[in-house]
Amino acid sequence: MDRPKDKSSTIEPQRAALPARMASTADVVAYLRAHPDFLVEHGELLEVLTPPTLRRGDSVIDMQHFMLERQRAEIARLKSQQKSLVATTRANLSSQNRVHTAVLTLLAASSFEQLIQIVTTDLAVLLDADVVTIGVERMGPARPRLSHHGVQILEAGTVDAVLGPDRDVMLLADTSGDAKLFGDGAGLVKSAALLRLSVSAAAPMGLLCIGTRRAAKFHPGQGTELLGFLARALGITIAAWLDLPG
Repeated sequence: MDRPKDKSSTIEPQRAALPARMASTADVVAYLRAHPDFLVEHGELLEVLTPPTLRRGDSVIDMQHFMLERQRAEIARLKSQQKSLVATTRANLSSQNRVHTAVLTLLAASSFEQLIQIVTTDLAVLLDADVVTIGVERMGPARPRLSHHGVQILEAGTVDAVLGPDRDVMLLADTSGDAKLFGDGAGLVKSAALLRLSVSAAAPMGLLCIGTRRAAKFHPGQGTELLGFLARALGITIAAWLDLPG
């Protein structure tokens, strides 16, 4: 004999299949009244909401004006970012061209003496700087045989003391020129780039010092790849002229 079917077994699946009740307009209005900061926390919704017509009153919020001001602020921010990006790109391209021209000029030197002269005279113009010098450390009691104007003789250990043993480039903003590094041109220096010159294991440690009277010309947040490339190119060129091992 068949057992009677349990009515609940047919009712529950039907209930489960019913869709959830959609929130009514009154529900949305009530929720927003209870959460007045909702649009502040979910500002992205302003981009998809249709603003009301422009009406003004004591208790009317001008949503259209609010959204317009928001869009204006966003456009202004994007324009500012674009201008900053364009200015940075142009500055980087200019610096790249200057460094490449400087390296080609170093390679075109016809003698070691002319190479040193190019570094200590022409390089300042090519790099848009005011003074460029080469610092050379002593190796023992003998004085290095470099007497050209712009070559500074440094005590042993000076390069590591200035840069630190693990750093090859130091950029200084709003600084005073050090006479030990810049000689007679120290008074012109308000910003500087100091670059390690590793010529050869058989040569003393050196320092390429670039100074400018503009305090913001060099700063710690600036990229150093191009300056590092210049210092390496100069070190290799000096080693080639002096026939020193790498």
